[in-house]
Amino acid sequence: MICVLGAGRSGIGAAKLGRKNGEKIWLSDSGVISEENKKVLYSLGVEWEEGGHDWSKILNCSLIVKSPGIPDTVEVIVKAHQEGVTVISEIEYASKYTQSKLIAITGSNGKTTTASLTHDILVKAGVNVGLVGNIGKSFAESVAEDSHDVYVIEVSSFQLDGIIDFKPHIAVLLNITPDHLDRYDYSFDSYRDSKYRIAMNQTAEDHFIYCADDAGITEVIKNKNILAHQYPFSINENDGMTGYLNNETLIITTKINTYNMSIYELALQGKHNIYNSMAAGITGRILELKNDFVRESLSNFQSIEHRLEFVAKVDGIDFVNDSKATNVNSTWYALESIKDKTVLILGGQDKGND
Repeated sequence: MICVLGAGRSGIGAAKLGRKNGEKIWLSDSGVISEENKKVLYSLGVEWEEGGHDWSKILNCSLIVKSPGIPDTVEVIVKAHQEGVTVISEIEYASKYTQSKLIAITGSNGKTTTASLTHDILVKAGVNVGLVGNIGKSFAESVAEDSHDVYVIEVSSFQLDGIIDFKPHIAVLLNITPDHLDRYDYSFDSYRDSKYRIAMNQTAEDHFIYCADDAGITEVIKNKNILAHQYPFSINENDGMTGYLNNETLIITTKINTYNMSIYELALQGKHNIYNSMAAGITGRILELKNDFVRESLSNFQSIEHRLEFVAKVDGIDFVNDSKATNVNSTWYALESIKDKTVLILGGQDKGND
């Protein structure tokens, strides 16, 4: 029997995938399961509990699939490790049941935008592609219900902490800046190592795209044995870069050809979005998509909800919703892209940042 911990989006997705493949599933949630999700579990024939954990039942399972919001330090996970029960994340579980090409994207900031932009390029190119992970359906639910040739997966460090064999064909690492340090004992090194896990299983047949301007990335990869083909990008350097800026022109150079466009043609403005556009553009070129599809998407893409989203103009004042910014650096980049006089209304948790 397989235990699924957590009845959120990833937990319900894992339960669906397990049942589709004939597994007996026991779902346990320390909180309250929504009525909607209870109906789903009943329809799947999945046994469940809420408001606590049946330790004996959980620890007798052959495998635990945990939701990313559950830290490794909670008692149920600690006991599972002590009893020798394998604990994995939902993306690890889903990857075992698909042969589709995987494009995984992570970073402290920009991963939702880059994943959405990459997905948009593939859609315009006519690829049968799904956008999953932290955006859209959970990876497991999509594997259970859809039949995509390619998956663009937005992944967090929490999801990467629970992988063993998960191996994307294309891995994108955008940046590593202090975030979620409260989850990593306030250790930036631990958080940085967690982000690198996106590339740890890649082979010489795979591709690793990363930002060469980010000190957090360059510091962690210098001591790693990277087998995948590497595609660094930068707005400061040209030499050895797959993507770079020449004056105000974005240039992507691969073994196939060279692609370029003015940064003023980009739909998403701001330095951080030049990085995001480079990463998505390089992915498109690795997949040998035509330049026209890449250009069309980079120049016409509509920003995602809550990310520098224009709301209204009232008495001559523009109101912008950037509530997708969930850490200090993300807010910094957003403010950097706005040239007008700005009033910032800010709240939330610092998660270990200054």
